[in-house]
Amino acid sequence: MAKHSAEVVIEGLKKILIKEKEGMDEEVQGIVEMFMAELQGGMAASHQHDPDAQRLERGFDFFKNKIFDKNPEFFEALAKKQQPRFLVIGCSDSRVNPPTILNFNLGEAFMSRNIGNMVPQFDQLRHAEIGSVIEYAVKHLEVANILVMGHSHCGGIERLMELPDPTLTHDFLDEWVKIGLPAKNKVLEQCNHLGTEEQKRLVEKESVKNSMANLLTYPFVRNAVVNGTITLRGGYYNFDSGTFQQWKLCTKPMP
Repeated sequence: MAKHSAEVVIEGLKKILIKEKEGMDEEVQGIVEMFMAELQGGMAASHQHDPDAQRLERGFDFFKNKIFDKNPEFFEALAKKQQPRFLVIGCSDSRVNPPTILNFNLGEAFMSRNIGNMVPQFDQLRHAEIGSVIEYAVKHLEVANILVMGHSHCGGIERLMELPDPTLTHDFLDEWVKIGLPAKNKVLEQCNHLGTEEQKRLVEKESVKNSMANLLTYPFVRNAVVNGTITLRGGYYNFDSGTFQQWKLCTKPMP
């Protein structure tokens, strides 16, 4: 399998070289060719002088020795089937890891992370990645909860607040964060007397609610909410104060 995967990568790199050779400078071309040579050699290079590779190995060794090897029955059952109760849509921010913050065990939460923990409206022609995650979680895993988890000092929300900004453009980021425009517009309309930082904190929370509303545009999510089989949840983690807020939307009878 590894050899086959490497061959696929090599073929892709060859196509890049052929297509881009005229416009590619010699240094970049040399790096690509060196990378191809390493792949063809089996990627057996030593990690002795690669501290990041060593960090990955140490991390896995800790997991293997302290967790995996000490819980054989748990991992045997997990290998056969996953039954998470939660789909968590979180931010890609390295400071906000939902399994750590919410103390999820392996198998408890199906995860999707993106810039700004945003959910676009249902559209079969766009955003297939997050759409497929939601669909799989609802239709195949039958999760009981979908949690959209926002956080303080979100870079995606900060970029949303800067738009339109002709001085700096991105290939993907600006179009993506526009999903949160309804949240931004609502806060600016109702709270234009507040300072910029206060507005950002409010938009971070309002964007979570906007994504929760967008989840209802997915027919299979809407049907599950109406039938009472799924609860939509919003969460906001503030890592200044170490607090966590929740909102929820459900049709289940209250206990």
